[in-house]
Amino acid sequence: MKRTALMILLSLPTACASHDAALIGTGPPGLNVAQAALSGGSPDIALNVTKDILAKDPNDVPALLSQGDAFSALGRLPEAEASYAKALVADPKSVGAQMGLGRLHLRSDPPRAEALFLDVLQHEPGNKVALNDLGIAYDLQGQHASAQSSYRKALGADPTMRAASVNLALSMALNGQAPEAVRLLQPLANDPGASRRIRDDLAAALAISGDKAAATRILSADMTPEQIDQALLAYGKFGP
Repeated sequence: MKRTALMILLSLPTACASHDAALIGTGPPGLNVAQAALSGGSPDIALNVTKDILAKDPNDVPALLSQGDAFSALGRLPEAEASYAKALVADPKSVGAQMGLGRLHLRSDPPRAEALFLDVLQHEPGNKVALNDLGIAYDLQGQHASAQSSYRKALGADPTMRAASVNLALSMALNGQAPEAVRLLQPLANDPGASRRIRDDLAAALAISGDKAAATRILSADMTPEQIDQALLAYGKFGP
């Protein structure tokens, strides 16, 4: 399915939401432990902490958001959705709940994710995370011009936002602008601290532009010949 291949290319966020800035630090003291555990890659610990908090107050919004994030990180997506939905009932303006739900639906229902991100942007027009995620929702629906506009707005809010830069370049590659995408990705991939993901993104743009030899050289640093063939086959779905 073409959408599945597209999700491999785009820098999709995890389902974990960015918490409402106004709520950070306003919950029970243990919530900071849960948030630290999430940041440290220990969602199971965060889940235990939030369970204790919610046993005392089932409608504690920051705790519900952290619980949703923990469930998301553990791959327990129906439970994550229930946590975010409950937070949204308790606080209909919760940006964290809307972002969490939107990210959960990106893969399965991009139009619904789009609606959730647009709702966030009604209240916070400069929310760079929502703008980037909205761009992904557009790209997954084949609306590349709208996606690129959204990524550019995210970069206008934060010119250093690497996810938006990468997604903008990939969106351009998908929309017949692969050479321009290569030019955007090249300096990011050449950075000494560049991740493998960014190198792979550059290889994807090169392959889509028709330069499979250059793409192969980049991919050979991290992949076997068989894996390279599979990657080039996937990238070829978007080529000319």
